[in-house]
Amino acid sequence: MAKGCDHPLGCHSGEVPTLASATVGARLWLLVEYPGPWPSHLESFELPEEISELVRRALERGIRPQLIRRPGRRTRPREQGIRVLLAYAAGERPWLASGIVAGPEDLDLDALVAGVVPGSCILEDEPVFLVCTHAKRNVCCARIGLPLARSLAENLPDRVWETSHVGGDRYAANLVCLPHGIFYGSMSQAAALAAANAYRSGEVILDRYRGRAGIPEPLQAVEHFARAHTGECSVGAVAVESSRTDGDVTEAIVRVRTKRRGDVRFQVVIEPSAFTTPCGTACAEKVMTYRLVSLDRLTPVRYATPALA
Repeated sequence: MAKGCDHPLGCHSGEVPTLASATVGARLWLLVEYPGPWPSHLESFELPEEISELVRRALERGIRPQLIRRPGRRTRPREQGIRVLLAYAAGERPWLASGIVAGPEDLDLDALVAGVVPGSCILEDEPVFLVCTHAKRNVCCARIGLPLARSLAENLPDRVWETSHVGGDRYAANLVCLPHGIFYGSMSQAAALAAANAYRSGEVILDRYRGRAGIPEPLQAVEHFARAHTGECSVGAVAVESSRTDGDVTEAIVRVRTKRRGDVRFQVVIEPSAFTTPCGTACAEKVMTYRLVSLDRLTPVRYATPALA
């Protein structure tokens, strides 16, 4: 039975911290259009044979599979074949590609793993936005996600898709921005539009920002606090250069590319922290988040030039 929260606001109102909660294991994405019924778990393979085979091949290669459909649409697309979108977020220059394939054999997923656009696909020059509406996984995702997906699609035609479970039901409605894998949670319609427009401009908004997929949660927290401290919003402005963990405490050196001062480095120390939710129902009684312990700017080391003899 699908889970859900009967609190009218509760977990999904924005009161619960969303930082550092993006799906860790997702740097490569396969989106498969399928307007038919979605099973609660894709790995159960309770789908048409060709769709199940695409999901199986993706999982074997460490690719995140997602079922997608246009907001409000429940009929099969007229074109022959299967519409797919691929997102590569593992490199410094993420990309998105799309295509229509006759079947699993026509999609080279090994190329995606290697960071190469498969021959059956072409690069996209605009991002796509996924809104989780997976009712069989969690009813809140459909109750809150469906109207959000339709509203966002009205403002961004052809760039918005409903999608299956993305992780973090307690943060519904969830929004994912590809190709970078930027996650937002507890989204209102206004917040989703603001986040989507920011991403189209190459920026993130920290309000309800869950993090970037494929990065360990402590390092997502480190990035969040570095952005909050400096105000840098560019998607590529923050990078964790090194980190170490001692028990529950994570210490990291973070490079922030600022517009005024160039690269600035900080030492950021964080630790886990429990947050008691206002709803206390099936979604979650407590949410694990992170607390900033310290954040210090590192002074660049300057070496004296030896005097000439």
